[in-house]
Amino acid sequence: VRTWSPARAGRVSASNRACFIARFGSIYAQERLEAETLLRTCICDMECVQRIIYAAAVESFRAAKMAFWKIKLSVKETLALDHIGPDSLEFAALDYIARHKDLYDVCQSVESVICSMNAHPKIPYPPDVDFCVIRTLIRELCCLAFSMQTLVPPLDIAHGVDGELFNRTMYYRSCDSDFTAPFVAYHVWPALMENGIVIVKGEVVTKR
Repeated sequence: VRTWSPARAGRVSASNRACFIARFGSIYAQERLEAETLLRTCICDMECVQRIIYAAAVESFRAAKMAFWKIKLSVKETLALDHIGPDSLEFAALDYIARHKDLYDVCQSVESVICSMNAHPKIPYPPDVDFCVIRTLIRELCCLAFSMQTLVPPLDIAHGVDGELFNRTMYYRSCDSDFTAPFVAYHVWPALMENGIVIVKGEVVTKR
C-alpha cells in the first residue's frame, strides 16, 4: 500500500517541476535547432522556418492538453468507483496519470499536430514541405506538455500574437531583431508560464 503525505507529494511535485522546466530549455537548445536545420534543407526563408517551429510548439501543447483532459476524465470515473482519501479525487487522478504515462498515445497527438499544421492559416510554406520531418520535435513537445499537466498548478505556454507590444518580462529579442522596434513581428519560441507568471522567457523578432 502506497502511503500518502502532503510533504512527500510536495517534494515529488517540486522535483518534477524542475525537471520539466529544464527539459523545456533543452528542447529549445537542441531539438528546436535540429528542426531548423531539417527545414532549412527545403525552405530558404528563415522567418518561415521559425514561424513553422513556433506553430509546432503551440499546436503540440494544444494537442497534449486536450489528450490529458480526456484521459483525466476517464481516470476520475474509474477511480471514483472505490476512491477513499486522504487526497481528493482530482489529486488522485493526477498522481495516477503521472505514474502511468503509457495511458497517453503520443503518436495520435503527433499526427493531430501535423494535420493542424497542414491547415494552419498563418504558415507560409511551399506545398512540397512535409512537416513529418520535424516529428521528433513535435513528439518531445507533446510528451513534455502532457507531463506538465500533472503538476499543481500545471505549466503552460503563452500564446503570442503578431504585432503585440514587446514585453521584456516575457520575451527575449532574437539577435536579428530591430532592438528599437516596440512591436513583435513574429514569435520564435513561446514563454513558459505558471499561473500567469513567466517561468522561462520566450523569444521573438521585433521589426519596424
